[in-house]
Amino acid sequence: MALIRNNALRPRILIVGGGYLGLVVAQNLLGDLGRGEATVTVVDPNPYMTYQPFLPEVAGGNIEARHAVVPLRRNLRGAEVITGSVASINHEKKFVVIEQEGDEPFELDYDQIVLAAGSVPRTLPIPGLAEEAIGLKRIEEAVALRDHVLSRIAEASLMEDDAERRKALTYVFVGGGFAGIEALGELEDLARAAVAQYDTLTEADLRFVLVEALGRVMPEVGEAQARWVVDHLRERGIDVYLETFLQDCTDKHIKLSNGEEFDADTIVWNAGVKANPILVDSDLPLDERGRVTVRADLRVESEDGVVEGAWAAGDNAAVPDLSGEGPGGFCVPNAQHAVRQAPVLAKNLLAAMRGESEFTQYFHKSLGAVAGMGLYKGVSQMGSFETRGVLAWLMHRGYHGYAIPTVDRKVRVFANWGLNLVLGRDVTPLKDLDVPRKAFVEAAHSKPAPKKEPVPA
Repeated sequence: MALIRNNALRPRILIVGGGYLGLVVAQNLLGDLGRGEATVTVVDPNPYMTYQPFLPEVAGGNIEARHAVVPLRRNLRGAEVITGSVASINHEKKFVVIEQEGDEPFELDYDQIVLAAGSVPRTLPIPGLAEEAIGLKRIEEAVALRDHVLSRIAEASLMEDDAERRKALTYVFVGGGFAGIEALGELEDLARAAVAQYDTLTEADLRFVLVEALGRVMPEVGEAQARWVVDHLRERGIDVYLETFLQDCTDKHIKLSNGEEFDADTIVWNAGVKANPILVDSDLPLDERGRVTVRADLRVESEDGVVEGAWAAGDNAAVPDLSGEGPGGFCVPNAQHAVRQAPVLAKNLLAAMRGESEFTQYFHKSLGAVAGMGLYKGVSQMGSFETRGVLAWLMHRGYHGYAIPTVDRKVRVFANWGLNLVLGRDVTPLKDLDVPRKAFVEAAHSKPAPKKEPVPA
């Protein structure tokens, strides 16, 4: 296995993960490092950062998929960007093993490491879940989900079998947190708009189901707001099941803990996240939930004290919440914290490299929460200020339109919204994106046309 070494006169800062945290940390470092002071290297399986709060709007057709991602190389000029996955971390010897699709793994050494690998869906051993469900953590999932919903509507419009039609038009969403509610609201809105184009279908043919294990939805907002969200969804004809578990979805046959059974062609899983499992293959200290343990200054900390040269923040780190608001005393895994932790981490890392001994403590009191649930529908809570409907929807778009990194993406996102308001939502599905060679292969294997005998004169 090859080992790629850095110039010893120029230390390497290795950032594992090119999500929101990794991107902003790298930008801050590149802006503050002196000429030749260090090499900044970012490793991520994707060549872009995905702005995850926009995934429901991508799935709902309000934002073009490429506009919800930020290309790393274009926005990290001066950094090394490696498109690959970190398979293991050996911090004692300060190297990682990187795997790239189609190539041999290789080792990469470093002097400072930033763990910004984020989170992955937290799944449960439910029969059929891994085979039949889809998550909503990646841009590819959002695009696939949008096209799947629209394709099933188109196919259902021609179905004569009532059972098959019901199955095609039944959509189950598991998880009533922010991500689950936003995905449900956006896709239900999209489906209503699509059904209006078919003479053989009505909105009554659609069935959307929300399954939530807790007795309420959206724990980030107050009880009154959470109750309003449930009432609002039910007014839209959505079946909301609280204190209910998905027990089985083998062959897309749904079994719920309340005894109900039915078929559904679409199962969307949004029941929580967990720290990226790449951290398990490391010698760094982890808590019982698989998160890197850190101090409030974002230095990695073990039982023996600070782990020199190691930093972490975001979803893959147990960051102490000095405001006292976080559950269990830690910051919740959301973009609001990641964007504010990034400059603190970059500042402290540079201070450590330069021999300074004082570090900034991360402190942030939550600004509140905003969520969109389809066009002109939303809910928000800023401290004691609560609002619903159009104003909350505008607040949601305003905040996230501002928060997505780079001016380029802000302009494109606002342009998407403006065009959709003027021209309407585009509900055209794109078929066979997962098998783009299908038509070519079918043409290549088609039988040649029979030769015709010449007609006698």
